[in-house]
This record gives sequence, structure tokens and C-alpha cells, in this order.
Amino acid sequence: MQAARREKKKPARGPIIVSRHGRPALDRTAGPRLDWKQYRDWWDQYEAGSLAEDQLVPDNLRAAVADADVILSSPAPRAVETARLATGKEPETCPVFVEAPLPPPRFRNRKYLPKTWNVIARTAWLYGHSLDGESNRQARERANEAARQLHEAAAEGKVYLAAHGWFNRMLRPAMARIGWVCVRDGGDKYWSYRIYEYRGKS
Repeated sequence: MQAARREKKKPARGPIIVSRHGRPALDRTAGPRLDWKQYRDWWDQYEAGSLAEDQLVPDNLRAAVADADVILSSPAPRAVETARLATGKEPETCPVFVEAPLPPPRFRNRKYLPKTWNVIARTAWLYGHSLDGESNRQARERANEAARQLHEAAAEGKVYLAAHGWFNRMLRPAMARIGWVCVRDGGDKYWSYRIYEYRGKS
């Protein structure tokens, strides 16, 4: 057999590895209880915040992205820091990968922990509440654009994206629509990741 035939054929695109960021410094389980306006301020702090200190990148994620040709992240500090820790390199950031918003309903005289507000706000957002921000429909359109950008980046080889839990979920159907198959689904916990391979459109 000729040497060229013995060589492993390089995929035409990708693969694409999409991970959630590591554990943030701001703890959503900690008090005090907040009203809806205070929670909105808390979320702004969360978006601007860094990762908690002294975290170790899981070995399987580090190995999976060690040879990535393209390294991307959302502009959120927790995502940028995740990409840096996982690869030792500076990622290219793009706003299309930011987390889907969590707009709290204007509940009067009610206070909850941030983790509870997260559930309330996500549920309300899914049912059409957007306050003054991005709607569910707009976020799904953004996920389609994010998938297209990942598809284009994968022409250069293996892609690693460090992004966010809910938006990474929204990417799954968007990726499938353009021919990408999730061959490893690690879930949505901190540092978890999915691997997509391109199979082409059906």
C-alpha cells in the first residue's frame, strides 16, 4: 500500500469543540436575597466578572483542545480566561458567542437568591419576556449566525470555542441545521464540552 494511502485523511472541516467556561468568582448560590432591580445589577456584575481562583482545567478538555488551530471565545472575562487556561493562548473574541440574557420579571415586593432568579428569568425569557434586551427569537437568530461563523472557522482546522451554558445549548440545533453532528455531549456544567464533526447537509 502506498504511503499516501496509509496516512490518516484530514477532515475537510473541524472538528469543533465548544465548552462552557469554568466556575465564576461570583457565586450565584450566595446571598443576600435580591429584588428584580438588584438582580439585574447582580447579573451585570456576573457578566463582567472573572473566574474563581485556583481552578484546574480538566485533563480531558485540555487534551481535546491542545492542538486547536482556531481558538475563540465570547468577550466575557470568564470565557476569555477559560480559553487561556485551557490552551495557553489568547483567544479571538466575538460578541456573537455571548450568553443568552436573563431578564428578570418586574416582581413587586419579592426577593430571591441569584440562583432562583436565574431560573425565574430564564423561564420568563423563554416565554417572551425580554425587558429591554435581546429576545429569545433574536438569540436563536444569533445562534444561527454563531454556527455559521464556527462553520467558516472550521475550514482552517480544529476549532475551540469557550462560551456559555445556555447559549451552547442553543448552538446544538443551529449546528445540526448546517450539517454538524454532536459526537460527544458532555452536558452543561462548568468546564464541560461538546465535540461536533461535519457530516454535510442531508
